[in-house]
Amino acid sequence: MARADSAANLRSRCRDVRVGAGQPRRHATIREVAPPNAVDLSVSIGALRLANPVIAASGTFGYGVEFAHLVDLNKLGGIVVKGLSLEPMEGAPAPRLCEVRGGMLNAIGLQNIGVRAFVAEKLPLLRSYRTPIIANVFGHSLDEYLGVLRALEEAEGVSAYELNVSCPNVSSGGMEFGADSALVSQLVEAARHVARRPLWVKLSPLVTDIAAIARAAEQAGADALTVANTYPAMAVDSQTGRSRLGRPTGGLSGPAIKPITLRQVYQVCRAVSIPVIGLGGIELAEDVLEYMVVGATAVQVGTASFADPKACERLVEELDKLCKSRKILSISKIRASLDDVSN
Repeated sequence: MARADSAANLRSRCRDVRVGAGQPRRHATIREVAPPNAVDLSVSIGALRLANPVIAASGTFGYGVEFAHLVDLNKLGGIVVKGLSLEPMEGAPAPRLCEVRGGMLNAIGLQNIGVRAFVAEKLPLLRSYRTPIIANVFGHSLDEYLGVLRALEEAEGVSAYELNVSCPNVSSGGMEFGADSALVSQLVEAARHVARRPLWVKLSPLVTDIAAIARAAEQAGADALTVANTYPAMAVDSQTGRSRLGRPTGGLSGPAIKPITLRQVYQVCRAVSIPVIGLGGIELAEDVLEYMVVGATAVQVGTASFADPKACERLVEELDKLCKSRKILSISKIRASLDDVSN
């Protein structure tokens, strides 16, 4: 009797997998046993399905292939490659990175090899991995953005685009695209006409009303939003009287910005119906869950990869263990579960 009960329990944990599609009379059935305590870490960002919510952020993970000898890229939820411009850019003078209390300053200057070299040299290598590749796109005019998108549209191996709207628009006197709802709408709508693939928009945190910018992006056709970019900051050497970077200022990232960005993710999630990806100060599995509790569908990991190149892979493993310890069988179930009590 005990053996019969055991067999019944085993069958209840099995699922049928059909083999021989298109030949219904000759199919076989394979029994796959799902572990009784397995955690479903998969999430959906619109039509794009990720194995887990941990995505390597743009500018912190190269083009992905540079980390392949250190990290199992197939274990990541996704990889956002270094920002791509229409033409190659040399970037800012050294030093480009500076560690500060609570995080890091960077002044990379959007250095990259250009979209054509990326398509020819990097993308063929990335196609060998099953992890979705998201191309971060930027420009200093509408035409530059669209030029990058057109070049990528002709290539295979990209799963989605992420528009970096924290760039100065030379056609509008240097104002950031992301600082004005009208500019965001114009850019996203134009990109939507060019792009067949999902379109994410990476918002700037330096706006008076980030929810209004988010709504403008959504209404113009964005499929998802990344919240948010780095915060302008600076560090100086009091003895030399010089900046610790090759430029006077840079972008602040790391744990110090997490509470601020967490609030912005919360605000944006309440303002739009499309998926939101949280980005800012994520180092631990607990950080991932906190972003998801306030509404994020997934997260991007940036600065942590500088201290630990395996940070993204480690986070996936720690997230699985944390969910098991809390008896969370599906990570997507905790999304937007904040006990939102108004005072």
